[in-house]
Amino acid sequence: MPYQKSGVLVALVALVAVPSVAAAPASIGGRWKTDDGKGIVAMAACGAKMCGRIERLLINEPPGGQRDERNPDKTKRSRMVSGLQIYWNLVPHGAGWKGEGYSPEDGRYYTAHLRADGNKMTMKGCVSVFCRTVTWTRVN
Repeated sequence: MPYQKSGVLVALVALVAVPSVAAAPASIGGRWKTDDGKGIVAMAACGAKMCGRIERLLINEPPGGQRDERNPDKTKRSRMVSGLQIYWNLVPHGAGWKGEGYSPEDGRYYTAHLRADGNKMTMKGCVSVFCRTVTWTRVN
């Protein structure tokens, strides 16, 4: 019996001594072309978290530039869409990233779930129980 107890003790010590290693999600850093081809979004670190800004629009803009005219906050409707931060507080979550997002196309804020896989990144945005998923492509 003493042998069995020491074997169990060694097994328990081994389990405690081996740190659990959770795989970090793939990096979402870089420049991404939107699924509809209307813009390039730059994803980068913002302190300890990740965020994303519209780097540039690939569509013909109205004179004076595209404005955030559908924002629910009327005081923000005159700001430029180019340069606008649309993702913030993105942190690792399982195999991807989770944070907050904003769509200037429809003026909605949503919970964002992002996951990169090579040169593709899928984004699922959810407002309440309604979700939409799109896939962006990495650009140089």
